[in-house]
Amino acid sequence: MPGKYYNDLSVGQKIQHTKSRTVTETDNVLFNALTMNDQPLHMDEHFAAKTEFGRRIVNGIFTLGLVVGITVEELTAGTIVANLGYENIRHPAPVFHGDSIYVESEVLEMRPSASKPDRGIVRLKHTARNQDGVVVVEVERSVLFLTRPA
Repeated sequence: MPGKYYNDLSVGQKIQHTKSRTVTETDNVLFNALTMNDQPLHMDEHFAAKTEFGRRIVNGIFTLGLVVGITVEELTAGTIVANLGYENIRHPAPVFHGDSIYVESEVLEMRPSASKPDRGIVRLKHTARNQDGVVVVEVERSVLFLTRPA
């Protein structure tokens, strides 16, 4: 199923994404290794046990990428030209190994492209919650969508 085209969206529209994903220890360790991030809060259980979290937390950049990825199938698969930017990224609560992530997207703003009539710019807000309904990520994202072919 393809994503949505620019003209399939409207300001205020909310999409509760049907896919979710449980974050594993392997996800966190592999992501940190691939990105050369040796932050002990993510990698060292003994260190993390002494923090306010009491255990390792999942890398926030991994979580952000996962949140955007969860939205692809129902929102942007095959219908975007590019991601233009990410703003107002917040991590109000940590993600732990074993947490399941659920995402809702809201269309905040839309405008047709000034230079390309077959495209439009959409500003989205993605809100991710864990299995307990706690918000773990909020991000605003600007996306250049294709318009539906005639």
